[in-house]
Amino acid sequence: MPWLDVRRLADSGSQDLLDVDGAIRRPLMVVALDAPVEPAVADAAARAVADVDRVVVGVTTSPALDPMLVPLVRALDLTLVPAGPAVPRERVGVPDPIAEAAELHRLVAANPQAATVLAGLLRWSGSLRVPDALDAESLAYSTLLGGDEFRRWLDLRGPRPLPAPAATEPVLVARDGDELRITLHRPERRNAYGREIRDALVAALEIAVLDTGVTRVVLDGAGPLFSAGGDLAEFGTAPDLATAHVVRSRGGAGRLLHRLADRLEVRVHGPCVGAGIELPAFAGRVVARSDATFRLPEVAMGLIPGAGGTVSIVRRIGRWRALHLALTGRPLAAGTALQWGLVDEVEPAGEASDALR
Repeated sequence: MPWLDVRRLADSGSQDLLDVDGAIRRPLMVVALDAPVEPAVADAAARAVADVDRVVVGVTTSPALDPMLVPLVRALDLTLVPAGPAVPRERVGVPDPIAEAAELHRLVAANPQAATVLAGLLRWSGSLRVPDALDAESLAYSTLLGGDEFRRWLDLRGPRPLPAPAATEPVLVARDGDELRITLHRPERRNAYGREIRDALVAALEIAVLDTGVTRVVLDGAGPLFSAGGDLAEFGTAPDLATAHVVRSRGGAGRLLHRLADRLEVRVHGPCVGAGIELPAFAGRVVARSDATFRLPEVAMGLIPGAGGTVSIVRRIGRWRALHLALTGRPLAAGTALQWGLVDEVEPAGEASDALR
């Protein structure tokens, strides 16, 4: 695992990323932040990060970061610090920062294309308008659909039959005065965000967009969990990558959820995976049941979040924690999600709506 001190990072400049066969070499760099540095060196290191095409992770074992390093930490892709109260959003508190850096090195080395594409995208897409940022995410996602890392995941998954058509309505819609209640309703498939649920959800959201008499929209999911994310049986079935981009960017729910954010509350429960948290994060208010967990598994599949997560989640918790969530693929507990701002309220598991029972 390659380590640099801050001075070496400041002097490093652009480095060759690819070997002669186009493979990514050393996709992750770790920067040691424990030693004191001069302000000019710290500023130069912060500027140098923009020219590094690798994932750049800061590590400190000290609970008190040198204030001179704050601009550098903001420039890095993420910074690991000892766990503790009131950790700023551009840092991730972990029990052992050095061990966590080693684990990130292993995970990034397993899928270097997905990891470096995601880190690079997050550095600049946050400055875009939401529709433009969604386009950027989708184009990056389609690029990775054509890559060896995703192909390897497909081979390991093996062939799967496409899901049978839903026996009942995949999304339920009910109007009560000025409130529109939308419920994902394929519990037998864990409310997976496949074609049928996607299209029915978009149709339901369009009602609220077109009807100004709808002043409140509540979205929830039937069964033991809100949504397990994309339907794995449908992954890799698009006829071509251009069509995949158009369908994902123009036929998905992210844009509509963003337009409705001020009127939208999403209520989540159980394991929320991939799209199961990427879509709720667009809402103005997210209420999680205490049994909810949140996980982004896409990098391990050779992909990046593709249902809007690089936009919605980043705008809630910052690009640094979003990247850590995606690189590790670990579940985030509801309490931590509340501390980070990924959700706005956590309610006891017993307080479930009728649709969840």
